[in-house]
Amino acid sequence: MPSKEWVQRNQIAVYAVSVLLAVGVGVARPAAAPFFERLITPVLAVLLYVTFLEIPFGRFRAAFTNGRFMAGALGLNFLVVPIVVYGLTRVLPQEPVLLVGAFMVLLTPCIDYVIPFTDLADGDAEQLTAATPALLILQLLLLPGYLWLFMGGRIAAAVDPEPFLEAFLLLIALPLTLAWLTELGATRSATGRRWQDAMGWLPVPMMGATLLVVIASQLPRVRDSIGQIAAVVPVYVAFLVVMPLLGRVAAGLLRLNTGESRALVFTSVTRNSLVVLPLALALPAGYELAPAVVVTQTLVELTGMVVLTRVVPAWLVSERPASPSARGIAENE
Repeated sequence: MPSKEWVQRNQIAVYAVSVLLAVGVGVARPAAAPFFERLITPVLAVLLYVTFLEIPFGRFRAAFTNGRFMAGALGLNFLVVPIVVYGLTRVLPQEPVLLVGAFMVLLTPCIDYVIPFTDLADGDAEQLTAATPALLILQLLLLPGYLWLFMGGRIAAAVDPEPFLEAFLLLIALPLTLAWLTELGATRSATGRRWQDAMGWLPVPMMGATLLVVIASQLPRVRDSIGQIAAVVPVYVAFLVVMPLLGRVAAGLLRLNTGESRALVFTSVTRNSLVVLPLALALPAGYELAPAVVVTQTLVELTGMVVLTRVVPAWLVSERPASPSARGIAENE
């Protein structure tokens, strides 16, 4: 039986197999897409639960007070990203249905699977987790304003806050609470410790399962409209290239340590596609293509994330001495 360390060392192979299997299922059995779509939320919740189990909860209080990281995360996502997105989308055909899908997904920072991807790149996952409430609330408040600014009031009025709130409760609050209870139980009983150790095997397999259910469920949506939405793919790829570089620059200006810098890169580039999809599905008549535009970003991003988990720690943000804020957090553990 392979060891936990073997699974960690071969995680990219696990993800590659998951993606290939998902593509095969999505192409050969498109009718299975609704089944896989129903699995997205529970699979993501389990992934986040086992990811949160790896985070020392004693560090959260210090993470909440790290003003430099919070300023970087909020500034990049809500000041820099809108400018970048507006610039990149100028090359798209100025068709409202393409633009609204691209704006909805690119203007909303991810609050769920960005955390395990950050953890896989040895980034500061607890710092990013501490930032998720602010990221969620601000994107909920600002998305209608951005859509109004870029497209007009009709689209802005169609944004429903319910999917954002539901995602936060099911994908952040619930797994985080269960992880805290598990950690508490592990300090008090041998059974709790065995359970926590067993869960330590799951982050890589659960990430593979997430890739499988997301791609297998969403690929059939894209297949039927690929000719119309192909124009957005270069924009999504460019976003995956530009934002990590800007995140790295911002981290340097803020003098963040290695883990914080990697977390800042990932929050700047990862988008809230799975939460935005219900918003796109609820758009008025004439915007039926918008969900496929959102799903295309998901497929491009997941591929990019697998690459970035290697590129960011190996090249973009390599190891360097800890900043004063990081030493303060470590001393509080």
